[in-house]
Amino acid sequence: MDQVHVVRHKVLVEGQSVRRVALEMGFSRNTVRRYLTAAAPVRVEPEARRRPTWAKVGARLEALLEESPRWTGGKQQLTATRLHQLLAEEGYVVGVTLVKEAVAEWKRRRREVFVPLEYAPGELAEVDFFEVLVEINGARRKAWMFVMRMMASGTDFVCLYDRQDQASFLDGHVRAFAFFGAVPQRIAYDNLKAAVTRVLVGSERDLAARFRALVSHYLFEAVFCRPRTGHDKGGVEARGKAIRWQHLVPIPRGEQLATIRADLLARIAKQQAGKLDAERGRMLPLPEHPFDARRTCTLGVSTRSLVVLEGATYSVPCAWAGLDVVAHVGPDTVDFAGPTGVVARRRARFGERVIDYTDYVAELVNKPQAVRQVAASLVRDLGEPFASAWRALVDAHGPKQAARIFAKVLAHVEERGAQAVGERLSLALKNDEPVLLALAPQVPPPPALGEEQIPAHLRGVDVESGCAADYDSLLAGGEA
Repeated sequence: MDQVHVVRHKVLVEGQSVRRVALEMGFSRNTVRRYLTAAAPVRVEPEARRRPTWAKVGARLEALLEESPRWTGGKQQLTATRLHQLLAEEGYVVGVTLVKEAVAEWKRRRREVFVPLEYAPGELAEVDFFEVLVEINGARRKAWMFVMRMMASGTDFVCLYDRQDQASFLDGHVRAFAFFGAVPQRIAYDNLKAAVTRVLVGSERDLAARFRALVSHYLFEAVFCRPRTGHDKGGVEARGKAIRWQHLVPIPRGEQLATIRADLLARIAKQQAGKLDAERGRMLPLPEHPFDARRTCTLGVSTRSLVVLEGATYSVPCAWAGLDVVAHVGPDTVDFAGPTGVVARRRARFGERVIDYTDYVAELVNKPQAVRQVAASLVRDLGEPFASAWRALVDAHGPKQAARIFAKVLAHVEERGAQAVGERLSLALKNDEPVLLALAPQVPPPPALGEEQIPAHLRGVDVESGCAADYDSLLAGGEA
């Protein structure tokens, strides 16, 4: 039993004297009296304890801590152990434990205190990008996860992108607003380059032109965190980590990033169904038309009918060679607008080539050797039945002659279109008919003459069509 309880019981309940209890328990009478005064006595120091070592070293220790930002940086920071060594080198005699305790107290006094925040419905959303891993067609690679989190309800929008650029950043907003069915009143960001061109004094920022256009289109207020501060939007940062652990383990697999993207958003939407209903009415309405998140630029087309964009090479119709085209760069696709229309291409990574050989049909008509050289890619881009027709021509005539014949097939494609020629090729392959004969222009039958258009002496005359067998008798010397 607790000694304080025993002492108090003996004196206050049993009526024993302080002297007797002190002798019996081995305490001083002052201690017994102190136990009687308070059930849980606390030791009170008459004055602050002297710290002679700290008096000698304290000022220098704190001076080194204050000066350290000038000669440290990045991951090369001053530790308590290294600080102890520096003090020892300067001649101070101090224990490493005292130095560690002093450093811990120095950091505690300067540690930021976080304020618990409150979020009104529809008022604030937070945005951030997170690096993740995906597996596309068996190859593991890096992707970027855009997350917008409504802070009042905890509703999340998530979208995966190939790159963390302005087109993906803006496209994520457009998709998020469509997903929510409304626009938050304010959105908090880091000072990322896609949104900010320059950090000014306090909370003021110079916004990137395209981001400023997005803000004006949806009329929300953009707010930014303090530079080099990672916890001003801790809600979305914590949620991004949770999504990686809860929904991206094991690493998602698919044939295309778009498939993985849709599956991830569907799972999260199912998990948080109905959470946003309470605050959607307090959010801003969607404008009539969504914002066009694509970036627009003008590019020159080379003599090979190629365009270079962000280190990737794309083909365009050969009729555009030597001209300028307008490129609309989205997160996943690039639309090239030229004099004869618009062609869409998959957005490639740096160093990749996206060549569609249907762009070169007009040139390949006159270049059978080039047809032979690019036949595999050409029939891949043309699709069926051109691939089957090419294989049949190679089997029947060999690759050299097949290329010559296929160049004539391409002439029909250029003149009549791939769909019409494809239909004729399908019938020719099905009926085992020569390809060029099947594609030859059909001679229209002669028009039928009315009775009044035939001379009177020829009316009623029936001329039978000739037959090759009729000539056998002539060759044998008989009558036909």
